[in-house]
Amino acid sequence: MTIFGIDFSMGALWLAAALVLAILEVVAPGFFMIFLALGAAITGFVMLIAPGLHLIVQALLFALFTAGAVALGRRWYHRSPSTVGPPGMNDRTANLIGRVVEVCEPIVGGEGRVKVGDGAWAAKGADMPAGARVKITGAAGSVLLVEPLA
Repeated sequence: MTIFGIDFSMGALWLAAALVLAILEVVAPGFFMIFLALGAAITGFVMLIAPGLHLIVQALLFALFTAGAVALGRRWYHRSPSTVGPPGMNDRTANLIGRVVEVCEPIVGGEGRVKVGDGAWAAKGADMPAGARVKITGAAGSVLLVEPLA
C-alpha cells in the first residue's frame, strides 16, 4: 500500500495502528484500547508472515484476535486480587465500623444523628440522649448502625 508516495506493507500498517492504540490507552486510560492494540499487533505479525491476505480476512483476524485478547483480559482481571486498592478503600461507612462517636441529635424511635469527625451522620440504634457515646457496628447505605457503649 502506498501512502504519500511511500510503500508500506499491511503488516507495518497494522503494527503502526497497534502503536497508536497503545499510546491512546496510555493517554486516556480505560483498559479497553489495549485489547484493540493487542489484536492489531497480532494481525500485523500475521501479515508480516503472510502478506497476501485479503483485507476482509485481515479484518476477521483482527476481530478474532481482539475478542481473544478481551476474553483473556477479563479472565485475568476477574482472577487477580483487587487491582484498585485495599478492600474498603472507597467505602467510607465500612471504614467507620468500630469507632466510638457521640450522639449529636438524640436517637428517638431508633433514628438520630451522630458526630463523626467534623460532620454528622444519620444513625439507627437504641434510643439515646444527645451526648451519649456509641460504637458504630455497621452501616446500611449511608446510615450508621450504632449501639451504646457497655
